[in-house]
Amino acid sequence: MPLDPFDWTDDEARRRADAGLVRTLRPRPSVPDLLDLASNDYLGLTRHPDITGAAAGAARRWGAGATGSRLVTGTTELHAELERELAAFCGFEAALVFSSGYAANLAALTALSAPGSLIVSDAGNHASIVDGCRLSRAETAVVAHADPGAVAKTLGAHPGRRALVVTDSVFSVDGDAAPLAGLAEACREHGAALVVDDAHGLGVLGEGGRGALHAAGLAGAPGAVATLTLSKSLGSQGGAVLGPARVIEHLVNAARTFIFDTGLAPAAAGAALAGLRLLRAEPELAGRARTVAATLHARLTAAGLTAVRPDAAVVSVRAPSPERAVAWAADCRAEGLAVGCFRPPSVPDGISRLRLTARADLTESQIDWAVDTILRTAPEPAPVSRPASGM
Repeated sequence: MPLDPFDWTDDEARRRADAGLVRTLRPRPSVPDLLDLASNDYLGLTRHPDITGAAAGAARRWGAGATGSRLVTGTTELHAELERELAAFCGFEAALVFSSGYAANLAALTALSAPGSLIVSDAGNHASIVDGCRLSRAETAVVAHADPGAVAKTLGAHPGRRALVVTDSVFSVDGDAAPLAGLAEACREHGAALVVDDAHGLGVLGEGGRGALHAAGLAGAPGAVATLTLSKSLGSQGGAVLGPARVIEHLVNAARTFIFDTGLAPAAAGAALAGLRLLRAEPELAGRARTVAATLHARLTAAGLTAVRPDAAVVSVRAPSPERAVAWAADCRAEGLAVGCFRPPSVPDGISRLRLTARADLTESQIDWAVDTILRTAPEPAPVSRPASGM
């Protein structure tokens, strides 16, 4: 009798179960039944009537799908308008929209490097960056987290070589920001390009939410490229690469995740454009998201929990073990609060965490209740206190 070619998946499933690492899908209801501190909806725009109305209007006008790749039939006037306004808002010459932020990172890293070139990547970078490095066929050097000196040393060891340095602007696990000024200086000294994934910076950092590169004075720099998502602060879906016009033109002609992928659906492009315009009209949203994050951090640490000071809108709260992190998140959920739960192997440092995402639309009473719920369900009892929020 022939062997079943997928019998090995049963062994893998048993290993995951024994290690407590089984992932499950949990469909959410159309009407939220939990207070959300788990998603990346930093500005609370995903249900904003301007955003949903723009999505519906775009679908009625342009159809439900893009119908093809961007180079065939998948580009609409909405895509071109979104690209122009994204580039202008963030301070770059040009932009190119992709079907996801993941696809945007793959495009930038594979099309801007080559076999024989060098990519220097931060040890804390997102999985999409890791995969882009692997697919690039370039030599990849992984350096210590947030260490411009290590980057400069690595670049210095490969003089004259075509090189690219890649980093998240805000790291998605702990919410700490990359030292962009130091990284840019290392790149200038050694003639390397700098690619920054600003997924967690757009809408939160910089003047009016223009992003981490804008805040660091690097927007529009000739050697800098930004990638970002439209699915976080802008309340939609998709991704983009921003940079010099000649770089964007190169991606149109060389990036496989652009050339061979179906374009972003018109509804998502329309929603992202509406989100961008709303952010431009209400620049105070960015500061509010940062203030909520700082308040969550201050309140939780004052009560005895260990949390990383947030540089943007992510608050990382340490848990004593993977098992207790999962139980803590489940207990929060049972109380009506959705929080993220990060644990090995998803986190390379082996530290399990609750990951909280601040939202600009959270009220004072919601912040109070969220803090009390997290403290009340904490695996190691912490005193429940309610100091003045200062907001």
